[in-house]
Amino acid sequence: MQRSRTSRPVRPRSVRGARSSRPPGGMGNHRTRTVVGRLMLVVALVAAGVKLVEVQIVNAAEFSAASSRQRSTPQELPGPRGSITDRNSALLAFSSQVRALYALPQRINQEWDKFAEEGKAKGTKDPVPNGEERKRLIAAKMKQVLGDQVDEKDLLDKLRREVKYVVLVPSVEPGKAREITKAFPEIGAESREERQYPGGTLAADVIGYANWRMEDKPGRLAGLEGLESYRNQLLTGKNGKRIVDTVANNEDAVIPGSEREQIPPTPGSDLELTVDADLQYRVQQLLSDYVRRAGARNGTAVVMDVKTAEVYALADDKPYDLKNFTSATKEQMNPFAVTSPFEPGSVNKIVTAAAGIEYGLVTPTTVLNVPGSLNYPGYVVSDAWDHGLEKMTFTGVLAKSSNVGTLLTAKEIGEDRYADMLAKFGLGKKTGIGLPGESAGTVPPRSQWSQSTFGNLPIGQGLNMTVLQMAGMYQAIANDGVRIPPRIVRAEIGPDKQRREEKRPDGVRVVSAETAKTVRDMMRAVVQQVPGKPDLRGTGPAAALEGYQISGKTGTAQQVENGRYSNTKHWITFAGMVPADNPRFVVGLMLDAPTESGPDGKSAAPLFHEIASYLVQRYRIPVSPEPSPIQNLIVR
Repeated sequence: MQRSRTSRPVRPRSVRGARSSRPPGGMGNHRTRTVVGRLMLVVALVAAGVKLVEVQIVNAAEFSAASSRQRSTPQELPGPRGSITDRNSALLAFSSQVRALYALPQRINQEWDKFAEEGKAKGTKDPVPNGEERKRLIAAKMKQVLGDQVDEKDLLDKLRREVKYVVLVPSVEPGKAREITKAFPEIGAESREERQYPGGTLAADVIGYANWRMEDKPGRLAGLEGLESYRNQLLTGKNGKRIVDTVANNEDAVIPGSEREQIPPTPGSDLELTVDADLQYRVQQLLSDYVRRAGARNGTAVVMDVKTAEVYALADDKPYDLKNFTSATKEQMNPFAVTSPFEPGSVNKIVTAAAGIEYGLVTPTTVLNVPGSLNYPGYVVSDAWDHGLEKMTFTGVLAKSSNVGTLLTAKEIGEDRYADMLAKFGLGKKTGIGLPGESAGTVPPRSQWSQSTFGNLPIGQGLNMTVLQMAGMYQAIANDGVRIPPRIVRAEIGPDKQRREEKRPDGVRVVSAETAKTVRDMMRAVVQQVPGKPDLRGTGPAAALEGYQISGKTGTAQQVENGRYSNTKHWITFAGMVPADNPRFVVGLMLDAPTESGPDGKSAAPLFHEIASYLVQRYRIPVSPEPSPIQNLIVR
């Protein structure tokens, strides 16, 4: 019997052909993501296309108008202006931060009229103000915050102007500006500087003033007079940068709140002056009062350090208020001591005295036979008092201010040596003090001198000088014969706070130290007097200061009127040093055409006394070890 072939059990076909509904490896998920991604891409492309159509066709005009209304603008930011101080760091000029509040009137109308229409269309409970109503609210708020600083009607008139940009208030305290811009963001606040002058009239024509200049790009404080102008580049800081949105066609019209990407500016350097603010104040007071008492047109004073020629005070009698410089006259802004030369009169006799001693032609006790007058072509020179032939010591010629005795000595010196001495004293050249408008004065060229010229120059007529130059002559004699050009800026303090001293000018040897001391000692006789002995009285005893030796020289020079020397109008001068035995300061004074007949109208010696009294107290100058010896002036 044949055995049958056996095999494995066979599943039904229906079972064998069945497959799992979960594909292996997640292939179904991949297909789903692909389909969904493609659908999303299509939707995005369609949306972008719709937007593009909307931008380029539907809303093209609106976007074009918006873009034309503003643009990003790079702007420079001015660096803070440096300050000016006196020699003791007292502030004479500095800058404070303020804000200029501005608005874009047309933009306010456009935006708030639109907001009002939209609010009306939506039926909002509280109506939105339109442009005009918004401007009324702005003006009222600014009046509330700023008070008497503004006029509400004026503000509203500015806001109603059909302009893109308007400055509402040029100078507002930062805190008050923040209060206004916080309440009304459409009001912009531009950072500005405002120059402050705490001393008011103090050294006004030396310091000058600075003002905000919108025409400069960027707007900044710029010096317009005095040292503010002369040293403007040094005081001015370096610009920073920022990006702002501005109204098209007007880069000054910054859209409020759009400032960004700032690069800070660098401050300017500070100036430290040689001036002592306290002394300057006192000299101004004394000078103004004395000019009033003398009935003079004006007056000028200079106080200078003997050893350094640093100017401690430089004053005119009618200073202007730097806090209100717009009301000042050109005359008030003019530092007469530097810019306005005059004929010095007898103070110029120091040149003859120095030359006569230096060249060994005379000594203090040399006796000269001095007649009452000398004849020159076209005129006669005489002394201020009538006298016949007088035997005068050379000290007496200086102390009594004898024109005739001075001219006799000048003839012995000779024209060439005299001209050389004038040059050594610095006459006819600018001192280089560092103030704008300085005058060199005038000295006739040697080639143009005549006999009559040499009859004028030694007695201080026919040439002119500034008060600063006059003080410089006496500084040379006080400083053992070395003249140092004066200066008024002591140091520069940079943004890095490093102090850099101004370079001291080189000195000029005018005469020897022995000559200088001899002339100083001779000039002590100018202020001497002995009761009951007029022959021993100099021309300026009112300048004497108890406890101190004083050397100085009086001067009176006729002014030219209608082409001739006037018999009624004079320049009255005095130059002196304190103390004479160990000089610390030189003082130069000039009064222009005093009219009073009393002592104040005839001499500036009393004013020297008042200033010298303050000097010795303020600087605690020791008294002289002994009084000045009485010197013989006239030999009987």
